[in-house]
Amino acid sequence: MLLHDTQDTGILEQYTGSLRQHIEEEYRIEDIYLRSDLKRGLRNADGTGVPVGVTKVGSVMGYMIEDGIRVPVPGQLYYRGIELNEIVEAHRQNNTFGFEEVAFLLLMGHLPSASEMAGFTEIMNQAKRLPKGFTEDMIMKSPSKDIMNKLSRSVLSLYSYDDNPDDLSVENLLLQSVKLIGAFPSIVANAYAVKRHYFEGRSLHIHYPKENLSTAENFLRMVRSDKNYTEEEAHLLDIMLMIHAEHGGGNNSTFVCRALSSSGTDTYAAIAGAVGSLKGPLHGGANAKVMEMFNYVKANVDPNDDGSIKDYLQKLLNKEAGDKSGKLYGLGHAVYTISDPRAVLIKKYAQSIAEKKGYNDDFRLLQKIEELGLPMIMERRNDGMPMCANVDMYSGMVYSMLGIPSDVFTPIFASARIAGWCANRMEEVLTGKRIMRPAYRAVVKKVHYQPIAERSANIFKMG
Repeated sequence: MLLHDTQDTGILEQYTGSLRQHIEEEYRIEDIYLRSDLKRGLRNADGTGVPVGVTKVGSVMGYMIEDGIRVPVPGQLYYRGIELNEIVEAHRQNNTFGFEEVAFLLLMGHLPSASEMAGFTEIMNQAKRLPKGFTEDMIMKSPSKDIMNKLSRSVLSLYSYDDNPDDLSVENLLLQSVKLIGAFPSIVANAYAVKRHYFEGRSLHIHYPKENLSTAENFLRMVRSDKNYTEEEAHLLDIMLMIHAEHGGGNNSTFVCRALSSSGTDTYAAIAGAVGSLKGPLHGGANAKVMEMFNYVKANVDPNDDGSIKDYLQKLLNKEAGDKSGKLYGLGHAVYTISDPRAVLIKKYAQSIAEKKGYNDDFRLLQKIEELGLPMIMERRNDGMPMCANVDMYSGMVYSMLGIPSDVFTPIFASARIAGWCANRMEEVLTGKRIMRPAYRAVVKKVHYQPIAERSANIFKMG
C-alpha cells in the first residue's frame, strides 16, 4: 500500500483550502516576529547566531565585534584550535591523505602520534566492511531513490548490530564514533549502487573497500563501476572531506545532533537526526542546488557576455527563472563575510583537474556568477556588509569533475561531517548535562470546545 494513495489524496483535498486560508489570514508569523524580541531561526536581528553553548571542537570566524558592531575579516575555520588551511596545506605538501587525521583530531582533541593513528585507522578499516548481511538486508531491500534517506535508515538500523548501543560511557561513545566514520562512505557507495540499479536499470556493482586505502581512495574505488581513479582525484576528494568535516556547533545538523544528544538518546538516533537535517536544500543539499542553478544559467546566457549573465541572474533574483526561489545558491553565508576559507581552498586545488577534464569553461562561468552575483545581492540587502561565495558554490562542480552524480553530493558531505557530528555529540553528552528545551511563544486565541454537531465545515479556523 502506498502512503500517498489517490483515494486518500482526494479525501484530504477538501480540507486544503481552509487550511491555506487559515495560514495566510490568521497565522501572521512575520508580523509577530517584527513586533517582538523573538529570535527567529535562533538568529539575532543582524543575522548572527544566538549563543546557546560553548565548544572546543571547531570554531568559525568571519567577523570581529568592535563596539558592538560587526567588522568583516577574512574567514578562518579552526579544528581544535588549528586552522584548517594549515592542515590541508601540510598534507598537500607531503602528498598524504588527511581526513583520517582530521577525524582523530576532532574526536580526541589532539593530533595523533604514528601509533595512535595506526590504531585509529585499524578500527575505521574494520568498520568500512559493513556487518555481515547489512548491505543485502538494510540497503538492497526496500531501495530508496534518495541516498540520504537510505543513509539515515541505515544509521538507525546499525543500532541492532551493536551489542551495547545505549551505553553513554566515553569508551563506548568513542568506539561508536570511529566505527560510524568508517562505515558512512561504504553505506553511501552501496546505497548509490543499489539506487542506480533499481531505479536507473544499470548493472549492480558492489565493491568491497581495501584496508590499505584512505577514505577518499576507497570511496572513489567503490562508487565507480571500474574501480579506477587517479591519485590527483583521490587527493582532491580528500581535501573535500577535510574541509567538510566540521563547522562549529551552531550549523543546523550539528545543532540537531547536540539537541538530540542532550536528551540522553543513543548515538544512532542522534546521528540519523543530523543526516535528516543535512538533507535539506538550505543546508547540505545546497551544493546540488548550486549545480541546478548553474545549469539554468549555462543554458540561457552567453558565457562571454557579462551583460547576458547579469540579466539572467536578475531574473533568478526576481523569481522569474530557475526554481523561482529568488536565490542565488552558493552566495552568502551566515558567518563568513569577506571570504569562506573552504571555498578559497577548493578554488585553489580544483583548477588543475578542471583543466585536465575539460571543465575550464564551466569553472570560469561559475566564477563569473560569483563575481557578478555578489554585488547584485548586496545591493538588494543594502546593509553595507560584504558577502562571499560559500563552500557550496564550488563543491558541486568539484564532485561533477570527479564524475560523481548530483544525488551523491550531499551523502559525501555527510561522510565527512560525521566526524564533526560525533565529536560534538561526545562533547554534549560529557559536558552539557542539561536537556535543550527552547521556548515558543503561544499566539493562538483561546476558544471553547464545540460539540461536533455545532461545528462549521472550516475545521482549521481557530478563532
